[in-house]
Amino acid sequence: MPRRNPAARELRDVSKSFQVLASAFRSLGSALAAAESVNGASSRETRRKPRLSLAQRRALKIQGKYMGTMRGLKPRQRAQVKKIRTAKGVRAAIAAARRMAR
Repeated sequence: MPRRNPAARELRDVSKSFQVLASAFRSLGSALAAAESVNGASSRETRRKPRLSLAQRRALKIQGKYMGTMRGLKPRQRAQVKKIRTAKGVRAAIAAARRMAR
């Protein structure tokens, strides 16, 4: 009776385990696809870009500049800039905040 190589047996066992694992992943994939179709939500859908008018885009840009300049200021300076904003507007507040940041 010939003796079998123990390493060959281990390799066969590992190969069989990988086949079982691959089969489990295939069934999991089909189950997830079915659940996705039931829920109606698709992970592949892309989010629609918001359509902004030119005025909205400008307002967002100014808001970003204002928030960026306010970020580096101390609380007392922020309060002063907020007063300027209410009195004279955002552009004046940005200019004042830039002067204070120096």
